[in-house]
Amino acid sequence: MPPNRFLPAIRRGFALAPWIFVLASALVAIGLSGPAAAQNDNRVPVPLGSKKGGPVSIAAPPILVVEPVAMMIAAFDADGDGRVTPDEMRKGVAKSFAAIDTANTGKLGYIAFSDWAQKWLGDPNALPGAYETDADSDNQITLAELQAKFDQIFTRLDKDKDGVLTRTELLTIRAFPMGDGGKRGKRGG
Repeated sequence: MPPNRFLPAIRRGFALAPWIFVLASALVAIGLSGPAAAQNDNRVPVPLGSKKGGPVSIAAPPILVVEPVAMMIAAFDADGDGRVTPDEMRKGVAKSFAAIDTANTGKLGYIAFSDWAQKWLGDPNALPGAYETDADSDNQITLAELQAKFDQIFTRLDKDKDGVLTRTELLTIRAFPMGDGGKRGKRGG
């Protein structure tokens, strides 16, 4: 019997067959999971006998968020009692200011303030921002201006107005996740 000239190609094809089978199986699984995932849209059927005829949506649970400035204030709890007093906060703010004001000028330019925000708030763009902190708009932030801004923040966060911030007051509760499915901010086209 004469040798088959296609035999080497057939053998190569069989060598690739297991990989092709795995790839094809993965593609089929991905293709079939799409419709199943699309059906799970966070809705439940309405019980029999109810007045509405369609499914109802379940509200997203609230989430807890901590502002960077609130985390910084929490770190100023000097005595470890879980409460931050205005005095503890002012001492912590002064210490953070001095750590950046290495030339002891008593002022931070906007770039140095950005460095302060990076070190103490975790991001150079975190609030409070330089423009809102610079009360006299001289492009420099003094310790007094920073203390005044932190006093405002302290007052805003002190929900029960007892003059002390607890960990509970430093948390922000949002009724909905920040990612709202792209419903806000879209422009018509």
